[in-house]
Amino acid sequence: MSELSVFSVMRNYDPDLHPFRDARNYKLALNATKLERVFAKPYVGCLVHGESISAMARHPEMLNYIFSGTYEGQLTLWDTSLEKQMWKVQAHNSHIWSITADCKGETFYTVGHDKAIKRWSCSNITEACDRMDVLKGPGSANHLSEPIDTWLCDTVISGLSHHRYQNEFLTCGERVLLWDSEKKVPVRSFDWSDTGGGEASSSAIAVKFNMIDTNVFASCDHDNSLILYDIRAKDVKKLKMKLRINDLSWNPTESFILSVVSDDYNAYTFDVRMMDADRRIVCIHQGHTSAVTCLDYSPTGQEFVTGSFDRSIRIFRVDEGRSRDVYHGKRMHKVTSVLFSSDDKFIYSGSADHNIRIWKSRASEKMGLMNAREKLAIDLSRQLRETYKDMPEIRRIARHRHLPKSIRAAAKEHHLIRTSRARKEENVRRHSKPGSVVGESRLEKPVFGVQDEEAVDPLAEQAALKKLEKFAVGAKKRMEARKKERTSIKNKKMKVSSPKGEEENISEEKNNGKFKKKNPKGSFKDESLL
Repeated sequence: MSELSVFSVMRNYDPDLHPFRDARNYKLALNATKLERVFAKPYVGCLVHGESISAMARHPEMLNYIFSGTYEGQLTLWDTSLEKQMWKVQAHNSHIWSITADCKGETFYTVGHDKAIKRWSCSNITEACDRMDVLKGPGSANHLSEPIDTWLCDTVISGLSHHRYQNEFLTCGERVLLWDSEKKVPVRSFDWSDTGGGEASSSAIAVKFNMIDTNVFASCDHDNSLILYDIRAKDVKKLKMKLRINDLSWNPTESFILSVVSDDYNAYTFDVRMMDADRRIVCIHQGHTSAVTCLDYSPTGQEFVTGSFDRSIRIFRVDEGRSRDVYHGKRMHKVTSVLFSSDDKFIYSGSADHNIRIWKSRASEKMGLMNAREKLAIDLSRQLRETYKDMPEIRRIARHRHLPKSIRAAAKEHHLIRTSRARKEENVRRHSKPGSVVGESRLEKPVFGVQDEEAVDPLAEQAALKKLEKFAVGAKKRMEARKKERTSIKNKKMKVSSPKGEEENISEEKNNGKFKKKNPKGSFKDESLL
């Protein structure tokens, strides 16, 4: 045989051994990713209120029922599947700060700005629900719509959390108090006092019991502090942050994971086992362009949702710094409360525009009944997307989101600020004596340190605060300079557009103080008198 003879090659027709299998699967994954974004329509509906939403809570027994509280003190029960109001009452004279259910699921508690804690019966409310005409008002208060118990406190209460197994609950305000549902006075007071006088240095904003290690709870206060307590031994740790913490939540499946949201536009996930170490922050969750006000964990413990004053909500995975998805609306205003449904299918967001919006937790998920063929196709698409998720084109399409112009502009400005700070720190380090400038890692910058650590230096804390104040003053000066520059450019354009002789006459009249400005009605006013 010659060297150019052709050898026959046996082909295997098994589809798993197709010669172009990878290319074919990549094309299927790319199409599946594109279709996922095409069918991403997370908005479901809204629940209209008469005032801004201040608090929300899940019904302890009914999956599709939620409670909502407003700034006027109205407490409402909603059927989210029908988007109907089932029950409503004037619970407090002012702002409702928090709503939570008890350990047995038979009652729930509300606290308001009127220093009152009220306990309500779920069975009585269910009987009072008007299922025939849900649009009709609740009418005058009767024994079915009145609280079964009331506690009065001498200070304003801003947060509430109930123990998972015992008839005890916590309230926070000027003091963190532990109450027994059978007594009218607090059982114990938890105050981290720096002065030794028995009073806390600042009032607490929020408090939450740990759902697994039930003897542990956490609170945050106006002093930018995150404090861990143990019922068995008064206080555990106090962590000082550089900016204020607005809300916190424990992971429902891992007792040592705690997430907080801050005024610095970020959310932080802590490992409470390592509060003394520099790696206390597990992850920094970025993306918001304004103060983050609230968060809530998914029942699975793998994700949590945050709401912000930038009029959007974001869904984060616990171990990822970038949000998995972001939801927003044209008429959506400042978000004050967020809530996951008990089945992890929906997200509720309450905002200052008097609405609770209902969103799907997975934007492209198909709701309703599906046959076996549809389920198989959806599972195959999900597996393909997961297999090829790191390919550049698929990753770009999956991560892309359409955002409002205000958020895009703010994100660009924040990026410039971060890069400018990093460049300045690098220049200072480069032009300083070796070892004189000790840099901080990205996970160390948001925290001053733990209070009972000897390494905490008050001078360093004051220097950091002065640096922040100096940056704020510099930012204000830069804004004023930009404003003057825009004004000067505008004046130059006006001079170019006006004739030369007319411009000279106007300047002479201005110098003489006799320049007169004509108002819309036709009369003249002397500008020097304005």
